[in-house]
Amino acid sequence: MRDTSRTKPFSDFVAHASEVLAEVAEQRRPLVLTENGEPKAVLQDMASYTETQETRALLTMLALGQQDVDAGRVKPAADVVARLRAKRARAGGRQ
Repeated sequence: MRDTSRTKPFSDFVAHASEVLAEVAEQRRPLVLTENGEPKAVLQDMASYTETQETRALLTMLALGQQDVDAGRVKPAADVVARLRAKRARAGGRQ
């Protein structure tokens, strides 16, 4: 499934680091770095990396939420809304 056109030997990266970094940033596609013909690392532009991390965080939150649902740690939305309204009403009375 790897795009072999986006593979480069690590030695080429070292010899042309600035150009390779510019290319990766411009194309916004990861580059697989190889050592002795074996894939060893992936180089990704910062914007894509940030998007990947944000997506990963959202997926983690969804998985944790699903675990709560599966474990029965849920409350009806109406109960939560009623509790929040009561809390707001108590806070409003203190002013």
